[in-house]
Amino acid sequence: MMTLEDFAPQPTPSAELPDPTPLLQSLTRGVLEVLAGVREADQLARWFSEDAFIVLTTRANLSARARSARGVAPARPVFRILSTHVSSPADGIVEATLIVQTPGRTRAVAVRLEGLDRRWRATSLAML
Repeated sequence: MMTLEDFAPQPTPSAELPDPTPLLQSLTRGVLEVLAGVREADQLARWFSEDAFIVLTTRANLSARARSARGVAPARPVFRILSTHVSSPADGIVEATLIVQTPGRTRAVAVRLEGLDRRWRATSLAML
């Protein structure tokens, strides 16, 4: 007999998932583009949990309002990922910090990925 839990996202062990580093770097690039207003947040939705996606869209809306208030048009961000540090606190979970350099400053991006339904999904992402 099926239960409601059978329909919830199913945890996936790390051994059944790909190397998370390329995804971490792609998500970071994508998020920077979303915040700069040159990419739609919906393009990243499949890689985020619902809660993390809501945080991303809220931040993107705030960025868009700030650009509008200053009269600044969206522009492709110029940046370089300097380093990616990955750790695994538990099976099927990855926590990473990416150091991103932009012309004006250097920032850290903290990401938590969880293996769900046979793929990595970002359950938390913060730009520091």
